[in-house]
Amino acid sequence: MVEAIIYLLAILIAELVAVFIQPMWGVGLQLVGLATVIVRSAAFSERLYRKLFLSLALVPIIRIASLSMPLTDIPQIWWFVIISIPLFAATITVMRILGYSVVEVGISFSMLPVQLAVALIGLLFGLVEYSILLPDAMIAELTWQELWLPASILLVCTGFLEEFIFRGVIQRSATEVLGYWGILYVSLIFTFLHVGFLSWLDVTFVFFVSLFFGWVVKKTGSILGVAISHGITNIVLYLIAFHLLG
Repeated sequence: MVEAIIYLLAILIAELVAVFIQPMWGVGLQLVGLATVIVRSAAFSERLYRKLFLSLALVPIIRIASLSMPLTDIPQIWWFVIISIPLFAATITVMRILGYSVVEVGISFSMLPVQLAVALIGLLFGLVEYSILLPDAMIAELTWQELWLPASILLVCTGFLEEFIFRGVIQRSATEVLGYWGILYVSLIFTFLHVGFLSWLDVTFVFFVSLFFGWVVKKTGSILGVAISHGITNIVLYLIAFHLLG
């Protein structure tokens, strides 16, 4: 579908502008993209195309929320909480407009042994990504008192939320139109949003992890395992690996 490919390229351009030229210019492009996909969604006569483009409206909302909120005087871990509030609201709203049930977007406990195995792979993913990015830890000491709250925030506000958006709502609508190519399409979108880490190695890593997550959700019908895996990845990356390896 030509328009979906054009929109994919537009997302990449907006990210490159935000990272390498001026963040607010990137926000401006995302606002244009948001208006465009909403208008195009309303214009399509085919129901599945309308659903796809409406779900794609969540992508610019993510970047607009993350770049436009005045968060500089707030501890970094709380950024995730503040940004997640409008994103949860937008995602639930889109899900309801599209007529998806919670099970249809992967909020289910099917194939629990598989979900647990996928979740535990997040430990490996976190160590690999830490070796690529080498970020400082968000906590001063690796103690339970320091760890539990930031870990809970990352698990819910990054792991679950991002999988809810991408592998739950957007992948659901994309695969209805594009079949298995929808997994690749959503993985590319998710990867483009990581350009800001300024590491092509990390971009490559994120792309293959995203493909894996998308395949797991397609096969199991649940985002539970990948959401926990994603959350554990970020917990290891931002809270634990520095104290163990740094």
